[in-house]
Amino acid sequence: MREVTVGIASGDAAEDEAATIWARATARRDGTGVRDVAETLPAVRRRLALPGATLLLARRNGEAVGFAVVVPRTSALEVYFLAVDPGAWSSGVGSRLLRAVDDHARWTGHRRLELWVIADNARAIATYERAGWARTDETQLTDQGRTELRLVRIVAPERV
Repeated sequence: MREVTVGIASGDAAEDEAATIWARATARRDGTGVRDVAETLPAVRRRLALPGATLLLARRNGEAVGFAVVVPRTSALEVYFLAVDPGAWSSGVGSRLLRAVDDHARWTGHRRLELWVIADNARAIATYERAGWARTDETQLTDQGRTELRLVRIVAPERV
């Protein structure tokens, strides 16, 4: 596997890259045709407008292959988006992004991470659980009527 780097990104170009990945990943996940980035960009920008929001962008050979949007909350760091371009699925990008989320949580002083995931997204749930995330009993319905599960993770402090 070629090395994947993850860093904090900002600006219109980075937001467009994230929205493009989200459009491709959700279209593949849902078995639909390719989504237009114009559909996904507003949601990415809406979350990035939240106080303290951070965009983590994964790159391989200079190409954006995954991203996460994390937002500090009172009791946790919430992951609002985490996606890998379908062309990079099963190559370790998702695991690398999750390690970067852990590192960001430590850096910002958060020990608890939280996220919502579509309940029938077995691929994502398996990736999260391999990385130490645990399901809770919490569920909610999306605007499209899909069930989401709440997952949490406690990040161990960094060893000195």
